[in-house]
Amino acid sequence: MKTRDQHWFDLFSTRPTRRDFARISLGLGGVLALGGLPGCRADRGIRIFDDPFGLGVASGDPWPDGVVLWTRLVGAATAPGGSADGAPVSVRWEVARDDGFADVVQTGSTLAMPELGYSVHAEVEGLEPARDYWYRFDVGGQGSPVGRTRTAPALGARPETVRFAFASCQDYEAGLYTALRHLADEQVDLIIHLGDYIYEKTFASERVREHEAEEVFSLDDYRARYTTYRADPNLQAAHASAPWVVTPDDHEVDNNFAGAVAEDGQTREQLLLRRAAAFQAYYEFMPLRRAQLPSGPDMQLFRRLRLGSLMELHVLDTRQYRSDQPCGDGSQPPCEQARSPEQTMLGVEQEQWLQGGLAASGARWNVIANQVLVSQIDRMRDGEAVHSMDQWGGYRVERQRLLDFLGEVRPANPVVITGDIHSNWAVDLKRNFDDPASEVVGAEFVGTSLSSGGDGGDGTEREAEFRADNPHLHFFNGQRGYVRCSVTADRLTADFRVVPFVTRPDAPIGTRATFVVEDGRPGAQAG
Repeated sequence: MKTRDQHWFDLFSTRPTRRDFARISLGLGGVLALGGLPGCRADRGIRIFDDPFGLGVASGDPWPDGVVLWTRLVGAATAPGGSADGAPVSVRWEVARDDGFADVVQTGSTLAMPELGYSVHAEVEGLEPARDYWYRFDVGGQGSPVGRTRTAPALGARPETVRFAFASCQDYEAGLYTALRHLADEQVDLIIHLGDYIYEKTFASERVREHEAEEVFSLDDYRARYTTYRADPNLQAAHASAPWVVTPDDHEVDNNFAGAVAEDGQTREQLLLRRAAAFQAYYEFMPLRRAQLPSGPDMQLFRRLRLGSLMELHVLDTRQYRSDQPCGDGSQPPCEQARSPEQTMLGVEQEQWLQGGLAASGARWNVIANQVLVSQIDRMRDGEAVHSMDQWGGYRVERQRLLDFLGEVRPANPVVITGDIHSNWAVDLKRNFDDPASEVVGAEFVGTSLSSGGDGGDGTEREAEFRADNPHLHFFNGQRGYVRCSVTADRLTADFRVVPFVTRPDAPIGTRATFVVEDGRPGAQAG
């Protein structure tokens, strides 16, 4: 374990005790109850003197009949002693079939509560499936930017195509969000963010721009960090372009944390208090439904979304329930602890949920949104294969259960999408990675970072090295960007979209490689 060379910060301006958990849970429970009163007006006489929508708008977790709409008020409406003077603020919203709002189909209002940082999570229902909508907010006579969203297809429908993109790892200090500007222009049906939305401290060796502070610990710290990220216009444009489905990885809380175990010298109680602050801030800044409202250090993040009968999306949480990384963490040869059946990435409940959902799925495609690399990638060190203990390689028995399940139960067309490692990979999932003749049971596509790691490179030499030791690997690339996917009844196509640099503005976008998975034929093929 690493040792932090600084003192522990109080998280809530008090001594960290278990009473903090109760206080947070009770406060959020009250917010949830009040947030369900769409007719309440708490803003009589409010005058807004600056832009209350400076962090933009977003939508997320689409269902066939609706989505959640998000914004977070800033400025005079929220400042202590300001226009609202710490009181709830009623925010109106409207949804239309056109971007000019000539055909408005739904209107309503919801309370922005100080206990949740004046964030808004309006769950809109009664919309038509599989169609585009536009939305906006209003408070105190000032309007928000307009966002585009899209509902999911009806449960029994089979759309011709579902278009989604996935991305991760957007270290603010390491680079500009040019790739997100290009992603906004894609106008996909859905954007999936696989974690490391913020970074809790500085990791960039060369800073393109700087965080507002050093490492974050308290709720106010995390709120300030998200505000820094959310103020970026390219990130705002991507959020406004399509509904998002989000799941965190480690940096939203603390690097490489595992359940209640920190990477460094924090105690269990300290990490859980920090996790409570981090999860509340995550909820406040993400387009999540009330079902994801955290309770202290716990947050229900694994969930399932259906896109008609064409695709089912299984969203995982690989941090909250996992065992501590084995073998001393880092990249290591597998030790006995890594081979222990007690080592878990998902926890018992989530593993059963995943297997049960895959077994019962009637969708043509089953996409598993996952944070860290599932595939075994041998990296040679002193003639011995080493694997990252923070990835599924540190949880080998549970990974084998997943691979065996895919081979024996055979859910239709399993494809894992992954983030975390700041590089692109296209890999076959095999029941036995050590046997080149072993059965292929699925495919894994790994998205590179949006900015983390700086400019990166095309990785041609490293790809040849990796492929020599890993015949199930088809592609490696170290540039920045995202992955754009198109799903039809016959195939899933993945375009690895990259920018050549992120340390200066105006990078162009291009497709570095394309891979496909054909219906009924597990594994990736060059497109």
